[in-house]
Formats: sequence, structure tokens, C-alpha cells
Amino acid sequence: MAEDGPSAESFLKFAETLGELEVVIGEKARPAVAEVRAGLMRAMAAREKGDFPGALVEIRTAMQRLALLAAEMDPAEGMMMREIARRFSDALSLGAKGDAKDALNVMRHKAGDPKDEPNTKW
Repeated sequence: MAEDGPSAESFLKFAETLGELEVVIGEKARPAVAEVRAGLMRAMAAREKGDFPGALVEIRTAMQRLALLAAEMDPAEGMMMREIARRFSDALSLGAKGDAKDALNVMRHKAGDPKDEPNTKW
């Protein structure tokens, strides 16, 4: 993950919007949302320490958990979320900032945030 990639603010905003899933899906989403949030926080901590490979692992794990939640609700949605998560982490690994940002926007929208990633300095 490049240092000028997604900001900590971007991940915090994404983590906040996950609460919408709890509202829409209900109580059974709470543990998965908590796991995804925790993973994003670990990713931010790893990034702050300069551990970009570790941050990518945490992001990938968090997004896979989100995809599992989606699969519980709708298998087709789960498959799509797994693909989006893979695309995001692969794009970050390759430094493909535009592709990573596009995937992040899709994840944000799926989590209930209608706005695109505001950080334009990737």
C-alpha cells in the first residue's frame, strides 16, 4: 500500500458507515461488523508503523469477513463482495491507485455511504 493511498480518515469513515449494515441487517450483523471494524483499525495501526504488507493483510481479512456476512444474506452478493475485496487489495498491492479507489467506493456504497472517497490525493 503506497503511503499516499487511502488515508486513515478514509478507513475511519468506512468503519463508521458499517453501522448502517447493523441497522439494515439487524442484530446478527453486529459481530461481523465489529470484526471488520477491528481489522480496519489494525490495518491503520500497521500502516502508521510503516508495515504496509501487514496493513494489506488486515484489510484483506476484514473485507473477506464483510463478504462472508454478505454471503449469509445473499450468496450472489457475497460473491460480488469477495471479488471487490480481492480487487481492492490486489490494486493496493500493485500500486494501482485508481482501481483501489474505485473498489473502495463500491465498498463504501455497499456499506451504506452514498458518497465517493473524498481524498483525491492518492
